[in-house]
Amino acid sequence: MPVQPSSRTVLADWFREHSTTLTTLDPQQPLDDLEALREIVDDARVVAIGEGAHFVEEFSRARQRVLRYLAERCGFTVFAFEFGFSEAFPLDRWLQGDGEDGDLAKVSRAAAEWGASDLMHWLRRHNRTSEYPLRFAGIDVPEAGGTLRPALEPVADYLHEVDPDALRLVDTALEVSDRFLKGSGSGAAAAHRWAGLEAAEQNELTAVLARLLLRLRAAEPLYVSRSSQRHFDIARRRVEAACHTDYMFQAMNALLSGRGLAADLSVREIYMAESVRWHLDHAEPGTRIVLAAHNSHIHKTTLEFDGGLTALTMGQHLHRMLGQDYRTVAFVHTADHVPEMYPDQSAAVGFTLAEAHLLPAEPGSVEAALTDAGLADRITLTDLRDAPRDTQGAPLLNSIRSQSSALSTPVPEAFDALLAVPTVTRDRTVRF
Repeated sequence: MPVQPSSRTVLADWFREHSTTLTTLDPQQPLDDLEALREIVDDARVVAIGEGAHFVEEFSRARQRVLRYLAERCGFTVFAFEFGFSEAFPLDRWLQGDGEDGDLAKVSRAAAEWGASDLMHWLRRHNRTSEYPLRFAGIDVPEAGGTLRPALEPVADYLHEVDPDALRLVDTALEVSDRFLKGSGSGAAAAHRWAGLEAAEQNELTAVLARLLLRLRAAEPLYVSRSSQRHFDIARRRVEAACHTDYMFQAMNALLSGRGLAADLSVREIYMAESVRWHLDHAEPGTRIVLAAHNSHIHKTTLEFDGGLTALTMGQHLHRMLGQDYRTVAFVHTADHVPEMYPDQSAAVGFTLAEAHLLPAEPGSVEAALTDAGLADRITLTDLRDAPRDTQGAPLLNSIRSQSSALSTPVPEAFDALLAVPTVTRDRTVRF
């Protein structure tokens, strides 16, 4: 009886046969080597491109190059980003040419300081010089859950026009939130500070935001008659962002304290997924969106760490909404180190960014398969949809790195394709 090859050998052979070597990460270079993406993308309305870790220069450059390919070769016209829904509107105006090139920090402190500076300056240049400009769209809660003001201050301006009597609801929400959010730099920092409020204050914030949202919904015909449907829709989505953020204060605090409920972080994920759908619904028919976020947000399977259900991901929700109109491309690396975020309550952003040294990848992981295939020193693109399975039909690829951890998941069910880079360089624009 012939000896069957090991799963490790099967995966190595399969990657050697099915991976395309890319020539560069330089977004200005010719794009022909990315043509393998065309079949993966097909006619999907939303194509998500990920990153296995935040604050990595190689992932940012790969994102720019893939984004340019999808705009110029496949007709995508909107770039949606893991960035605040509300904050994206003024940033989009700058990206379309308003103001001066050096104004990014004035327009968006978050974009300038959180590792997106190079991407945003590239996108502004692209929109100025390319025949295929891209509109920018945000999908996330404000500053990843670290503040309420970017969502609620524009709502106050809107209510001043359509319903001045309701301004007191926004004023109360901001007054309560300023007691703990002033100086907060992220959702992790905000969650710790939220825990310092009295229970009555926590409940007051939740109640006043709920009342504000209910009033907007009930008064929609009146508000639209005094403004426009689009202005109302944006204001409502901003209030929904505030409500989801308020929930995440408690959810993140419970997680960091070891008391988190299963799937509690899904509240942010569903907000992001519904924001993508919002942008589709408010765009011209036929609009196609490139969506960029962390691999852990875009993938189509449940997010589980240490055997527990952490979140029903944005990608899982989008896959339910859109089916085959949603495709995912994970970005991974084969380096032995990566920037990692370590919780630090003394830091303004709630964490310290430091280099994490990684153990060799385990068999069954995409990183081990790339290494075994002799591809660890190359930039590669791999279509995962026909990746090998065992005799019971389970994918042999069952792990992928997420930050400095290994995420167990049926990889070909989570992602349609994989773009791998051999090196990792910490983003030099990040100061924390």
